[in-house]
Amino acid sequence: MTSWSEVPFDRRSLAVALAVVCAGIAGCASYGPGPLQAGDAEAAVIARMGVPTERVKRDGGERLVYARGPMGRETWMVDVGAEGRVTRIYQALVPQRMAEVAPGMSEAALLDWLGPPAERRRLGLEGRRLWAWRYPTNECFWFQVTLTAAGNVMDAGYGIDPMCDVRHE
Repeated sequence: MTSWSEVPFDRRSLAVALAVVCAGIAGCASYGPGPLQAGDAEAAVIARMGVPTERVKRDGGERLVYARGPMGRETWMVDVGAEGRVTRIYQALVPQRMAEVAPGMSEAALLDWLGPPAERRRLGLEGRRLWAWRYPTNECFWFQVTLTAAGNVMDAGYGIDPMCDVRHE
C-alpha cells in the first residue's frame, strides 16, 4: 500500500486543485444577492447572480426570479423598475410568506408570491394538483399547496419532505 508521502504531487497539480476548490466555493457563496441593494442596475444583478430562472413583467417593470429548485431552499425575487434599477430584493421561501397563502388564492398569485415549486404532482381524477416548495429550515419539512382543477388554492400546510424519508440500507 502506498502512503500519502509517496504520492507524487507537484506545484502545478496543487495550483490546479486549489483553483478548482476555490471556484467551487465561490460558486456556492455567490448565489445570493450579496451586497446588491435597491437602486443598483439590473446589469449588476445579472453579473452577480447570473441569468434568472424566470422574468415576469409586472407594474411597468420586471421581476427576476432566481429559483434554486428542485432541491434548493431559496428563491430570490429581484424587482426591477421601468428605469432598469432594483426596487426590492427578497428571499420568497420563508414561513412568514407561506403563512399568507390562503384558500382561493389563484395559481398565478401563488407563483408570484413564492416562485416556481420544487415539485408538481397530479392528485387523482378530479384534476387537483399538489405543489411543494423546499425552504430553509432545520427540520425536514417542505411547504405543500393543493390546487383545485380551476387553479385556486384549496389548502396549504407543511409536510415531511420525501427526500428525508429515503431509507439507506
